[in-house]
Amino acid sequence: MNKGWVPAFAGMTLLALVSPASAQDKPVPYWASIASGEAMTRTGPAKSYPGTWLYKRRDLPVRVLKRHESWRLIEDSDGARGWMLVTLLSDRRTALVRGSSPRPIHEQPTATSRIAYTAEPGVVARIEDCNAGWCRIEVGKRQGHIRIADIWGVSDGETVD
Repeated sequence: MNKGWVPAFAGMTLLALVSPASAQDKPVPYWASIASGEAMTRTGPAKSYPGTWLYKRRDLPVRVLKRHESWRLIEDSDGARGWMLVTLLSDRRTALVRGSSPRPIHEQPTATSRIAYTAEPGVVARIEDCNAGWCRIEVGKRQGHIRIADIWGVSDGETVD
C-alpha cells in the first residue's frame, strides 16, 4: 500500500492553516476582510476575553489597526473595534458601498461612461483593482467601476493591484 500521500496531505493541510496567518503579518494599518460566515470580536487579544460582536457577513471589509500574536485589532465601517483571531480574516480586498442612496457602477472608470447598474448602500463588493479615484469591483457576477469616495474599504489615493 502506498502511503506517500499521507506526508503530502499533511503538508498541504499545514500550509492551508499557516497561510491566512502569515498573509496577515504586514505593517499596520491595512485592509482585510472577514473570511468566514461567523467571526467574533473580543475586548482583548485572547479567547478568555468577553466577546463583543459576532459578524455574520463573509467578505465584510475591516481595517486592521494593531497586531498581537495571532490576534488583530480591527475596526469596521461603523467605527466599532475589537480583537479578532487572524485565521478569521482574509487578505481579499472588499468594499462596502456607502451613502444614503444607490451608487452608480460605471462601465469605465469615468463619470461620463455608461452606468451599468447601481448598488445600494451596504452592498459588499470584491475589489479587483483601484487607481486614480476609481475601483473596478465585482458584485455577484456583475462588474463595473465605482468611485473610491462611494465605498469603505480603500484609502483615499490608494492604488490596489
